[in-house]
Amino acid sequence: MYPKEYIQFLTHFHGDRDYFECHEVLEEYWKKTDSRNKDSIWVGLILLAVSSYHHRRSNFIGAKKTLEKSLKIFETQVDELTILGLDKILLSESLKKRLSFIETEVVYESFDLPICDTVLLELCKKSCISEGLTWGQKSDITNNNLVHRHKFRDRTDVIQERYQSLMMRKGSE
Repeated sequence: MYPKEYIQFLTHFHGDRDYFECHEVLEEYWKKTDSRNKDSIWVGLILLAVSSYHHRRSNFIGAKKTLEKSLKIFETQVDELTILGLDKILLSESLKKRLSFIETEVVYESFDLPICDTVLLELCKKSCISEGLTWGQKSDITNNNLVHRHKFRDRTDVIQERYQSLMMRKGSE
């Protein structure tokens, strides 16, 4: 019913608050299913995770830009939000409130997405248990590996992919 990558996204969003992992999981799914669509619901969710990552790091400019983009996508994809088991009205209210916090540089606090499908909620909670996570746990802002994860990742694949793309473009010139 729901893509496993979406369940993983929600598991990390509400379990360990690993927004970087949320981004990674859904980006791979989006690339496989809808990669040319920059207005995809998946992009909106990816941007929401990125905004949360930036907010937690007190990067208010990055958090604001990505949350605004996410909100624009959600405004045009309201039916998709419902299909994905989210309460579109509560989500909109919650994210507008977060945007206000970001604009006034209020310190990050964990928040939950308003899941209205009880089946989805139970799937996510079971996924948390199997991952050794606690559903609804607050973000550990003292964990530098979580808060600043982008600084510790291995970028070898990304660098190689960009290099190959550059070589292909040069070869076609």
